[in-house]
Amino acid sequence: MIEVSVRKDGITVTGHSWYDQQGRDIVCAGVTALFQTLIKSMEDLTEDAIEYEISPGKADIKYGNLSEKSKTLVDSFFLGICMISKEFPDYVQIA
Repeated sequence: MIEVSVRKDGITVTGHSWYDQQGRDIVCAGVTALFQTLIKSMEDLTEDAIEYEISPGKADIKYGNLSEKSKTLVDSFFLGICMISKEFPDYVQIA
């Protein structure tokens, strides 16, 4: 199961969905795409300082005071994660 933990100062994604075999897992691919797009968007579209780390089975982003642009990007990420969690509740949990 993928667990998404949203905190005031960051977001952590851990685990694997095991929805399908590696390379064919649409749940993992969707979560990964959302998270990597959030990171790239915050880097390229805002002046906010972020720190992130991505490794197999874990991704983490940390931030401080966010601009309104970054808050909107985080909200968009959260909407996407909620949609995936609603569609695949046995594979994605939001904590």
